[in-house]
Amino acid sequence: QVQLVESGGGLVQAGGSLRLSCAASGHTFGNYDMGWFRQAPGKEREFVARIRWRALTTSYADSVKGRFTISRDNAKNTVYLQMNTLKPEDTAVYYCAPALGTRAAPGFGSWGQGTQVTVSS
Repeated sequence: QVQLVESGGGLVQAGGSLRLSCAASGHTFGNYDMGWFRQAPGKEREFVARIRWRALTTSYADSVKGRFTISRDNAKNTVYLQMNTLKPEDTAVYYCAPALGTRAAPGFGSWGQGTQVTVSS
């Protein structure tokens, strides 16, 4: 199983930027597709972005396409989410996890504590 620690969240004004990090341990990080997910108050957790483990191809939710960029450093067991042109509707707790398509990979372990992103208007 993989252990995950997210960081980098904070309070930012609309139009601002943040860079989230997710440090993974406990398994061979480089063998997993990795994804970012988010959960806003009162809403279901939703897919944000994914990066493949080998080809490093990426995919994004329509709501963040063109504003967010996912990347990874397999040597550091870390995945990143660069978030630009933030909007108030991006406010949520952000989580990373091994991904299968647009879902968290079944049986990957437990979600980390997440990192809070708050975008003020």
